[in-house]
Amino acid sequence: MEAIKQSMLDKLSVEQIKIELMRTAFGRQSTLLSRFDPRILLIWYSFFAIAPWFIHNKAILLGMLIPMLALTLSSKVSPLVLIIMGVGLISEISYILFGSLFFGGSLAGVWPPMTLTLKILLISLASIAVFSSMDPEKLSDELLSMGMPGQFSFGVSYGYRMLPILIEEYHNLIHSFRLRGRAPRKKGFLYMRSLVYMAKIGVFAFYPLILNTAKRTRTTVEALEVRGFTYALVSPEAKRLKISHMQVRPHDFIFLGCSLLFMIALVGFGHFISF
Repeated sequence: MEAIKQSMLDKLSVEQIKIELMRTAFGRQSTLLSRFDPRILLIWYSFFAIAPWFIHNKAILLGMLIPMLALTLSSKVSPLVLIIMGVGLISEISYILFGSLFFGGSLAGVWPPMTLTLKILLISLASIAVFSSMDPEKLSDELLSMGMPGQFSFGVSYGYRMLPILIEEYHNLIHSFRLRGRAPRKKGFLYMRSLVYMAKIGVFAFYPLILNTAKRTRTTVEALEVRGFTYALVSPEAKRLKISHMQVRPHDFIFLGCSLLFMIALVGFGHFISF
């Protein structure tokens, strides 16, 4: 029992949570969706992020949910992300059920709002499946190849690169405040004093974080300018060289074709079963 308890504590540690978030943000290279061209994935994601808002047949929405769950599981998404999404989904269903029963309604009144919940779940799963399978460099090159400004595509990539640095810096600042401060001797009712103390530290550590980030950003900009970053943004040769590795292959079209056929069959099936 002690070994199991220690294993659970290790999985719930701050360091482990940080590692799981980094894995989700930076993508995994051994998943099904990572084999496809990023531009094809963006087209596929755009459809599944927009189409659910115009579909009101719950049979079709439930049919779309099945492959979305399979793709999300194949993307090896962090269990932490799935747990957070699951908690949000359960809490939303709970307050819809409570509100319907509390104001004199019945279970029949819960079913219509569930359509919106199902749509949000579909879009969330599609976002997790696609972006957890795509590293920041691929995403940046994809935006650049689709005509987005170089500054914007670089900003997306730079934001991803700065994410672990910011988390590590924020973590270190909180540790420094805790070392130089004094925690409340009495934790209070339901640990309220400790929670207030940690909240204050979190706010106080935010301002040094902004200052340190500004310093790092200035250093990065100077290093990029020395290496000709501004010229590379406006040079067609540099852009062509940067996106030369991207290539649409036959299996990309097969993926889109299979998705299209599945949706056509699902829409046809939805005409016979509607609820």
